[in-house]
Amino acid sequence: MSQELINAITEMREDDALKITNELLDSGASPLDILNACKDAMDVIGKRFETGEAFIPELILAGEMMTSVSDILKPRMAEEAASEKLGKIVIGTVEGDIHDIAKDIVAFMLDLNGFEVTDLGVDVPPAKFVEAVKETGATIVGLSGFLTLAYDPMKATVAAFKDAGMDVKIMIGGGQIDEQIREYTGADAYGRDAMAAVALAKNWA
Repeated sequence: MSQELINAITEMREDDALKITNELLDSGASPLDILNACKDAMDVIGKRFETGEAFIPELILAGEMMTSVSDILKPRMAEEAASEKLGKIVIGTVEGDIHDIAKDIVAFMLDLNGFEVTDLGVDVPPAKFVEAVKETGATIVGLSGFLTLAYDPMKATVAAFKDAGMDVKIMIGGGQIDEQIREYTGADAYGRDAMAAVALAKNWA
């Protein structure tokens, strides 16, 4: 059934995607599993975009579908939310990248798991991340990037915190991020998905 959801999203069938989401929930599927299926679908669309098989309109439509699916899942997931805040996190999509779907899921999951999240949005320059940490007192920073062009801005953001002499833990995630990219950027860790980001944050909190 989750494969049906992936197919509906990658084939841009929004009504079907929402219908399948509701059917999955009614049959007892975990909202987290549904989110992971959405992420898999977004990975497919992201790869198509990088190879020139998909274009900006498809990315935007897929993003809108993800938002609609998230809106269905949020009430279910909020029932299990923690009330006490574990720590403060600043998150954003790095400069030059305008993808917010994966970031939104991570921010949402961190919030549900008891973190106070400051979401800076997309196309965020290094200085803005540094400024937000100074303002909020956050100890953890999440850098999101969907495309390969995000690697250098991630590296620049990590460097900006070091230059400012700020002791924060930085995690990166999105699209094609792996251990090699983590090393390249100088970040403390990378999260494969939203739950990995939550586990990292809890470990650092």
